[in-house]
Amino acid sequence: QVQLVESGGGLVQPGGSLRLSCAASGSIFSINAVGWYRQAPGKERMLVALIPRIGSTRYADSVKGRFTISRDNAKNTVYLQMNSLKPEDTAVYYCNAFLRQGIGDYERSYWGQGTQVTVSS
Repeated sequence: QVQLVESGGGLVQPGGSLRLSCAASGSIFSINAVGWYRQAPGKERMLVALIPRIGSTRYADSVKGRFTISRDNAKNTVYLQMNSLKPEDTAVYYCNAFLRQGIGDYERSYWGQGTQVTVSS
């Protein structure tokens, strides 16, 4: 069984920073792309940042230059460093990972439970 656990959310003032973590645990053979998504009240879930196993990262236009996604493959963990936070960044943040549990398994998508980020003075 595979679990994705997000952490690092909380309340921060505008202009502040937070670092989110997404840790994968369980029977994992390999992790391919991992994305951070967010969903604000009354809005659809949207992709914030994506990091493939190999290749370039991608960001939503609204967070470019402020957010940085990175990964530590040895720890099966992906991070989202969020700087210069704005009230419109307030949302529940989810991580999503495409991974294989075994060498012959198909790649499957897994979601974490989400972590709340609130940007407010």
